[in-house]
Amino acid sequence: MPNRRDFLAGAALAAAATAAPRLMAAEKHPEGDNNCVASTLPSNPPLASKLFPPEHRFGVGGTQLGNMFKVTPDEQAEAMLEASWASGVRYFDTSPWYGLGLSERRLGHFLDGKPPQEYVLSTKVGRLLIPDASVDSINIWHGDINFNYRYDYTAAGVRRSVEDSLQRLGVPKIDLVYIHDLAPSNEDMGDDWKKYLDTALKGAMPELTRMREEGIIGGWGMGVNDIEPSLAAIDNADPDVILQATQYTLIKHEDALNRLFPKCRDNDVSLVIGAPLGSGFLAGTNHWMYSTDIPDGYREQRERLSRIARDHGTDLRTAALQFTAAPDVVAATIPGARDAEQARQNYQSMTAKIPAEFWQTLKNEGLIAQNAPTPS
Repeated sequence: MPNRRDFLAGAALAAAATAAPRLMAAEKHPEGDNNCVASTLPSNPPLASKLFPPEHRFGVGGTQLGNMFKVTPDEQAEAMLEASWASGVRYFDTSPWYGLGLSERRLGHFLDGKPPQEYVLSTKVGRLLIPDASVDSINIWHGDINFNYRYDYTAAGVRRSVEDSLQRLGVPKIDLVYIHDLAPSNEDMGDDWKKYLDTALKGAMPELTRMREEGIIGGWGMGVNDIEPSLAAIDNADPDVILQATQYTLIKHEDALNRLFPKCRDNDVSLVIGAPLGSGFLAGTNHWMYSTDIPDGYREQRERLSRIARDHGTDLRTAALQFTAAPDVVAATIPGARDAEQARQNYQSMTAKIPAEFWQTLKNEGLIAQNAPTPS
């Protein structure tokens, strides 16, 4: 049986700041191998890209494909994906939770017919969708949703979730699967999040490892907004990659920098940074981490950052995105985009040049941590 070292080839990330971690897919079991575990799901081809992350170290998050905050028309969603692809994006992240299936359906429609070896696809587990015609908008997802959900972090639940996602996406493979929203900040869970974590430790995590070995997925990890569940997964299981959202931004980053990053280095676990723009706040919106409740002082801090960026010939969006991609443990950063123009802006930001003096000014003024890695 292959293990996670079959997925992580090459030098350890801590010793190779510019090297992309290679997540190799589970090798095929030869016919007649009596040790193979029978699977109800089709085996996927090897991890299509042979590399993770893609060339530009950034991808696109699928939240806005799910009508986050407001309805996004189909044509606009398709145009965003087309612009992302044209810009070289080859890593696409989605979830059953995003629009309760809508994001997966839209992304699958876009990827239909594209060679699987040309893109990396991730989705999530932890919620099973339930048809419900009475549901219109739900939570931050708008439009005619027609689905409800229930949490399920058991072995059977995550296997079914992957099967459901393959059907919604309509594509031949899923490269990465993240255990989603199992965190203390999840208001649905409250103090029960540790019970869900215990279920996942006994059920979801070993089952995803088995699915990785069967070749159904290329790798797995956590997709969460808090650091504690990521640390627990690394300490108690065998994840390949962590999608850490909300904890590593230009405004808020020290806890992830000092607690999570060393743990990932020590265990050869890659990081993907979600919500690098703080749910749009660092691109000028009035949402901070999926809410209109902006923490005290954040608007003033944003204005200081914007002023310094302008003084150095750049802008805040560009600085915020490049900052999240700079650490040696970060495989990719995945900003969302609602339309084609935002997708193009993200690409332009990721390929722009920022003078080194800008980052030193931020450190001198105490706006970023002294030990925060910055783009070279």
